[in-house]
Amino acid sequence: MDASRLEFTVTPEDPDAVLRNLRARLERRPREIPARFFYDDAGSRLFERITELPEYYQTRTEEAILREQASDIVARTGAEELIELGSGAATKTRVLLDAMHAAGRLRRYIPFDVSDGIMRRVALELLEEYPELDVHAVVADFTEHLDGIPDGHGQLCIFLGGTIGNFAGPEARRFLGEVAGQLRPGGYLLLGTDLIKAPRRLEAAYNDAAGVTAAFNRNVLRVLNRKLDGDFDPEAFDHHAPYNAAEHRIEMWLRSRRRQRVQLPRIDLDFTLVEGEEILTEISVKYDRARVEALLAAAAFRLVEFYTDPESLFALTLARKETA
Repeated sequence: MDASRLEFTVTPEDPDAVLRNLRARLERRPREIPARFFYDDAGSRLFERITELPEYYQTRTEEAILREQASDIVARTGAEELIELGSGAATKTRVLLDAMHAAGRLRRYIPFDVSDGIMRRVALELLEEYPELDVHAVVADFTEHLDGIPDGHGQLCIFLGGTIGNFAGPEARRFLGEVAGQLRPGGYLLLGTDLIKAPRRLEAAYNDAAGVTAAFNRNVLRVLNRKLDGDFDPEAFDHHAPYNAAEHRIEMWLRSRRRQRVQLPRIDLDFTLVEGEEILTEISVKYDRARVEALLAAAAFRLVEFYTDPESLFALTLARKETA
């Protein structure tokens, strides 16, 4: 392997800023825990199990759309470099890389993620799989450091998994505006969104019968205990994930089963939860085509194509950054 084909840019995180933000959100009413704390090793394994559950349609549906439409996406965009926000293990990414390779257009892949170890492993795998590919990995938090994306041309930026749903409306518009700011005029965005559907179907996906999502949700308390020398009792909380129809979103909560005091010495915080008090751990906003188009337009993107599945469960939207 030619080492010149691999480049890493690392933006160190400010741990004090992360802890300040956590403390501020735990002091809110209702209290909140940032979703970033879900993903220790145990949380990541639990999420992988979630994606395989019969109730959780999102991952398999998005991948099916991607497999069906990858060649069309590459043909429409003329993409030569693929930028992926929240790349992780880049499992679905290979579908697009294969289509770019088949079209003779594969030149550079730019994964953007906070996990240095996973990024290095995946980068080496891809360099072996695609001899013509250069990889420029950006190790950073994409919600804070999008300016780490290197300049280029023939850009296709992908943001998959319905992750945009973890942003409330104003935050989603701001974030996509920042993404647009890092792309050249004429660059493309491929955005994955979970679609509005019957509340029963949505709630089943986040309250699975096997209790895997409940275990995933409670695991965030174990993460905080370890990081903050805390004393949350995860078994003293119930998982609760209702659909908020007014906001078009699923909300994941941890509900205290009893009155309890919590101490988190590393951020000099202790508080009391009353019985039934809830802590918000995640939101997942759902969209329809009109809402997606409005979201993109607010960020200077023009909708090019709206790809969905036969049941209209999930969508991949291809959009183009408007020229200046």
